[in-house]
Amino acid sequence: MPVDALSARKIQIDRPGGYEALKLIEAPLPAVGDDEVLIAVKACGVNYADGIIRMGLYASAKELHGYPITPGFELAGVVTAVGAKVTEHTVGDEVLALTLFGGYCSHIVLKSDRVFRKPANLSHAQAAALPTVFLTAWFMVREQVLPKPGDTWLVHSAAGGVGSALCQLGRLHDCRVIGVIGSAHKRSAALAMGATHAIDKSTQDLWPEAERLAPKGFQAVFDANGVSTLAQSYAHLAPMGKLCIYGFASMLPHDGRLNWLKMAWDWLRTPRFNPLDMTQSNKSVLAANLSFLSEHAGLLRSGMLELIGLFESGALVAPPVTEYALADAAKAQADIESGRTVGKLVLIP
Repeated sequence: MPVDALSARKIQIDRPGGYEALKLIEAPLPAVGDDEVLIAVKACGVNYADGIIRMGLYASAKELHGYPITPGFELAGVVTAVGAKVTEHTVGDEVLALTLFGGYCSHIVLKSDRVFRKPANLSHAQAAALPTVFLTAWFMVREQVLPKPGDTWLVHSAAGGVGSALCQLGRLHDCRVIGVIGSAHKRSAALAMGATHAIDKSTQDLWPEAERLAPKGFQAVFDANGVSTLAQSYAHLAPMGKLCIYGFASMLPHDGRLNWLKMAWDWLRTPRFNPLDMTQSNKSVLAANLSFLSEHAGLLRSGMLELIGLFESGALVAPPVTEYALADAAKAQADIESGRTVGKLVLIP
């Protein structure tokens, strides 16, 4: 396919900034290589990390890509062209894909090993909402936590993307999941996804309630908040418990404007875990960032195939999805950063 045969509409960030940095542009697509496929995108997933890329604070965006950059880690659509060596996909296939940036677009060329069949029981919007959050959750659960039936977990942000995925995976592993939510309207979503209890921080005192529900502590705590909860998350682990960190949301703005003084203060207050204490208490601190796992493509592909099978069987279900037009990417990012959203957000090109 010639380089100029097709162009794509995409969101581009020329340089870090506020919501105004998200520009809708048109750009030519590269030729489809022998091991690549061209996808007409039907939906693109929105993640909290996309806003961090916009702010210029996402380490992998700077180290692995640079600016200008198109955010987005996941999408779903229809294959419209395949390279000469591609055998697992054909034109017309409905697929979902992992992108490692570039996902906010109408068309994209990707390596075929990043592309997977879309479960027939999911819409494109539902499928686009799955890869990043469920694969992040899968990695922490299967590769780091190693759950046992009867374990008790604490899942912060239990009604969000990764949080709701963790609730479902906890249920599949016969774990007791205590979900933490930020407002009453999120309770039903957290419980529907698999939480056995939901602690509403807006009306309940989080840590006394956590102690009431798990007086002996938690075998795993999943925390993407950062400084606001990390110290207490660690303190409430049971012996041999594991704290899994995958974000620092409380350190970041909720209105798109960076407050460097607050960020510096939060950085200074972020816990530095003491290995002497960890060895005496038999507690562990683990961390995950999916974009820095791109070298482990085989592991991620096996995880994605396992997850697809679970969605096809109905063992896992898509979280609630809210749709936005591609041109409204700024509104989608503002909404997810507000902390008011439930489930996943997607853009429709």
